[in-house]
Amino acid sequence: MRRRVLAIAAIWLFAAPHASAAPACWDRGGEPIRCGAPGAMPVGWTPPHQAAGPMDPARDELGNFLKAACVIGVLLCLIALLPEFDGTRNEDWEQKDK
Repeated sequence: MRRRVLAIAAIWLFAAPHASAAPACWDRGGEPIRCGAPGAMPVGWTPPHQAAGPMDPARDELGNFLKAACVIGVLLCLIALLPEFDGTRNEDWEQKDK
């Protein structure tokens, strides 16, 4: 049962395709602009004042996705580790005070 849960969780996490956005283009002033428009700099160029920031926005999204996947994976593993409860044993039920 636990192996099935872990296998389904792994398939669910890794089978989804990763959607990527179009590349961002900037003009000389550092304002976002549509790629290919007059005044747009080449794809991947960053304004000098933004060079110290994150290099690739998709990398940040990937990091957030991996964090979320790890949290979901840990929760599924904890659920898989729960003891089996089928209710057939008397010890499974609490004794009511009379």
